[in-house]
Amino acid sequence: MDTLADGLPTAGPSAIVSLCWIGAVAVAAPILSRLVRGAVPSVVLLLVFGVLLGPHSLGWADTAGGVDLLSELGLGMLFLLAGYELDPRLLGGRSGRTAWFTWLTGLGIALALVTLAASDADFAARIAVAIALTSTALGTLLPIVKQEGLLDKPLGRAVLAHGAVGELGPVLAMSLLLTSRNLGGAIVVLALFVVATGLIGFLPRRLLDRSPGFGRMLDRASGGTDQLPVRGVLLLLLILMMVAEVFDLDVVLGAFAAGLILRKLVAAGHPEVETSLEAIGFGMLIPVFFVVSGMGIDVGAVAANPLLWALFVVTILLARGLPVLLSERFIPHGANLTSRRGRTELALYAATGLPIIVAVTQVATSSDLLRADLASTLVAAGATTVLLFPFLARLVRRSEH
Repeated sequence: MDTLADGLPTAGPSAIVSLCWIGAVAVAAPILSRLVRGAVPSVVLLLVFGVLLGPHSLGWADTAGGVDLLSELGLGMLFLLAGYELDPRLLGGRSGRTAWFTWLTGLGIALALVTLAASDADFAARIAVAIALTSTALGTLLPIVKQEGLLDKPLGRAVLAHGAVGELGPVLAMSLLLTSRNLGGAIVVLALFVVATGLIGFLPRRLLDRSPGFGRMLDRASGGTDQLPVRGVLLLLLILMMVAEVFDLDVVLGAFAAGLILRKLVAAGHPEVETSLEAIGFGMLIPVFFVVSGMGIDVGAVAANPLLWALFVVTILLARGLPVLLSERFIPHGANLTSRRGRTELALYAATGLPIIVAVTQVATSSDLLRADLASTLVAAGATTVLLFPFLARLVRRSEH
């Protein structure tokens, strides 16, 4: 009997057990972050706890039984809220054009550095790493910028402008470049997706504008057991993620588009929806995403090549932070930061990236573009930027006083 039992596969933890552990660390992370006065952001703690819970360490949690689906919904909710926070006006004007030029320059620098280090790698793999190295975690930075009282100051507005492009640019690049289609075909498909998104967003806007009764019904069913506006937003998220999947685009793009549509709809008279969505997203789904992302990090692979991890962190600073620093110094756009310390702070904030790094590595590993150990090291480098760069930015600002 013992021999027979030894030959049977060992069952991993059930979905309920996994979610229980994930829920426990989701509660513990913000408490610990506050105990250390924010020196370690809760998102980094979620990743660390995920590493400990996952199969590469204690093995107390698994992605089976639907946990991976909740994680994907958490990814969608994260980018829906990022799209909602994005002010489209930041993408235009002289400062917006400068931010786009800066991001494209950084992408070119990252691609050149990656090619120099791994010239024999497939081009798609190199561009995937380059995209990951040039993102900005605007959703992660917003609470930090608000807490520091910078949001309405020139530095805060510059962080928003570069952060907006640093989120949207990589999302678009993923859809255009990390695909089996050629570039022309990818552009056509992306254009069709934009048209489909416009039509989907037009219908609820039209109903709200032309049918006052529909708006009154939303008001009456917005609370209690109905929560109709929240259900409608979740349906919008799922529809656009589905449309992105049908077009063979990454679901992140659909989620981001849902957030942009939501911004216009909420401005029409339902601002309470934002609070409900933040409760659903940051209360449950988004922590699941970050913990599950941490479960995929192989600490052994990172520890086996610490130089690569350090090189990724330095490359992120060079490819994302340095172009932002130089553009603020040498490209006039009407809202340039005049102090050297302010430009340094901005560069450090702009080089802070994690959610898109996680998203890009997930897409690249599922498409066999990146090895799992390389993806683990990239995510670990992204977590390091969230831990280190905002802290250094605060030190730079305090040195001014």
